[in-house]
Amino acid sequence: MYKKSVTALSATLLAATAILSACGSNNNASNTANNGNNTAATNAPAATTDAKKEVQFSIGYASGDPATKEAIAEAVKAFMEANPNVKIKDISETSSAAYLDWLKTKDAVGEFPDLVEIRDTQVFADAGKIVELPADLAELFDNPPQVDGKVWNAPMSVNVPQGIIYSKKAYADAGITELPKTYDEFLAIQEKLKASGITPLVVGGKDIFHMGFWVNKFLIDDVYSKDPDWNSKRTAKTVSFTDANVVQAMTDFKDLFTNYVDKGWLSTGDNQTASILVAGKAAQLYSGTWMFTQIQEADPSFEFGFYAIPDREGKVNVIGLPSPAGWSLSAEAAKDADKTEAIKDFIRFFFAPEQYAKYLASINAIPSTKEKVTYETGEQMQVALDLIADPNVTKSLAINNWWGDNLIPPQFRNWFYKLLQDLVVKDENVTDYMKQADTEYDAQVKANQQ
Repeated sequence: MYKKSVTALSATLLAATAILSACGSNNNASNTANNGNNTAATNAPAATTDAKKEVQFSIGYASGDPATKEAIAEAVKAFMEANPNVKIKDISETSSAAYLDWLKTKDAVGEFPDLVEIRDTQVFADAGKIVELPADLAELFDNPPQVDGKVWNAPMSVNVPQGIIYSKKAYADAGITELPKTYDEFLAIQEKLKASGITPLVVGGKDIFHMGFWVNKFLIDDVYSKDPDWNSKRTAKTVSFTDANVVQAMTDFKDLFTNYVDKGWLSTGDNQTASILVAGKAAQLYSGTWMFTQIQEADPSFEFGFYAIPDREGKVNVIGLPSPAGWSLSAEAAKDADKTEAIKDFIRFFFAPEQYAKYLASINAIPSTKEKVTYETGEQMQVALDLIADPNVTKSLAINNWWGDNLIPPQFRNWFYKLLQDLVVKDENVTDYMKQADTEYDAQVKANQQ
């Protein structure tokens, strides 16, 4: 085990934020904590027996994976135990398959949460549904991303790299002794695994958000790593989904799914992938660091590794830039002074080092706070930390996590992922399907402008 200060990366992340901000303006076990001079710790409310005014507020968040759901639920429980006068009601969680739609439905029926995890910040800021993060909370974080010159979110963590989580036994049984240095070498590994009699890859395609892991791996390699402003150019119609780089990315996606992914991927849920991996029914899973704990809980004796897949030139490109997302205060809740103070107390509590370290360790995340937070990390998480710290690794974002002029129509992501599912299942022509993507993208842009 390694005890690593995961905020030692602040310089790298600050630089990344500066780069991304420029893009946006031109155009998204036991845990220990360092409890030194911590602002969050100082401001965190302590348990008290004094009579206080009772306050209630609701909370809403996306929990696409069990680890995140459990980690947030534990934080909420601990806060209410420490603050018995505060009742957090209607704790809402939903699969992030359609989180944006879920929030819009909540709003339509008058149930928009008081404290809400926001991922499509610009959408809800423009609609007046959330307010700017209070300055005394914004100061807890390390240069959080801004939308329209304002900080709207208390970022729950920093975006982490995604990569291959692989069974060391399966690799050994297939005679794989070295990790790939190029994408072609990665494909050669898939052939060896296949020849050994094991399914190379498990995919939780039943959950649409899971599709984004592979889709964005190829988009980042062929598109965003070379042109982070591609989305804004697509909106301006100066680039196309039918361009050679996008067609290549989606061809690689289709070929991978056709040749190496478990045939039941479309009916497999994200929450089933860890058990399939540890049971030896598949050799690899492409996902994020939040899966490490789930895999270890499924089988503590299961030995696995983690690495980022290089592109054809041997370059490594990963998700790793900060994006405007996290806890946001609803505009309606902000009208109630007592409710606002209770929510601010919860945010301070959530990010207080001891509590925050537990949350981070539960999902193997990287902290967003200025204050130093440490927790025990395994070899797999160390790889992820090294990727973020490595200046030779290109950091990017998923198609829907950009903002400013690079913001895509909010409904396009899920539509596009479903289109690609259809592309694989029906074995259709990639270029023809990318023409459909162009048509739909333009239609959604036009609809959002009306």
